[in-house]
Amino acid sequence: MSGAIERVLADLFGDGHGVVRDGGTLTGVARFDGRTVTVVGTADRAVIGADVALKLARAVLDAMRDEPGRPILVIVDNAGHRLSRRDELMANNGCIAHLTRCLDAARRRGHRVIGLVHDLAVSGGFMATGLSTDLCFALPGSEVRVMAPAAMARVTKIPLERLEELSAANPVLGPGVENFIRVGGLEGVWDGDLKARFREALSRPLDGADMRRSLGESRGGRTVAARIAAKVRAGASS
Repeated sequence: MSGAIERVLADLFGDGHGVVRDGGTLTGVARFDGRTVTVVGTADRAVIGADVALKLARAVLDAMRDEPGRPILVIVDNAGHRLSRRDELMANNGCIAHLTRCLDAARRRGHRVIGLVHDLAVSGGFMATGLSTDLCFALPGSEVRVMAPAAMARVTKIPLERLEELSAANPVLGPGVENFIRVGGLEGVWDGDLKARFREALSRPLDGADMRRSLGESRGGRTVAARIAAKVRAGASS
């Protein structure tokens, strides 16, 4: 296991935590404040292929089977989804969707699911893991983006300089931890005592509702999303 992620896990759970690395995949069960915690995720900027997605999903399903209500910590460190022909033929999109559905099922069944971005979170790899948790945090120095600005410029045909100007005023367009905090995708940054931060996250009362829209509104990052969603739910036509 890489030194950086090993230090994070040791800070949270102590040595001998029981989390095992297989390639870029992390799975296992650790002890925290006298209770068991399932840990799933990726390391070293892994790309999520069908095999990785199914292995992580299996660990989430095992947690629901073995101990209803057991907290789940999702370590997010990936460079997005794998683009190989094999993974496309293996229906990687469906495998990643299956992982997301498993995390959603765990949340609905009373498992506290906490995400922690370590190093890098990109595009579908972040949406299927970090954004599928109850609360998602980032470590200092982490990088979060849906698409790199240069790639966004190529796709949208908008000059990079103009995109950078727009990103400065609208965090929805901009990469970076601070922008994702403003839009509500991230709760905040964990620094200092990781055990204390994790303990606080586990203690928060959650009712299963997704608060990202309202959080983004309160932080000035998504000014209309919550209101539009409320109108849709109410069946409003305008």
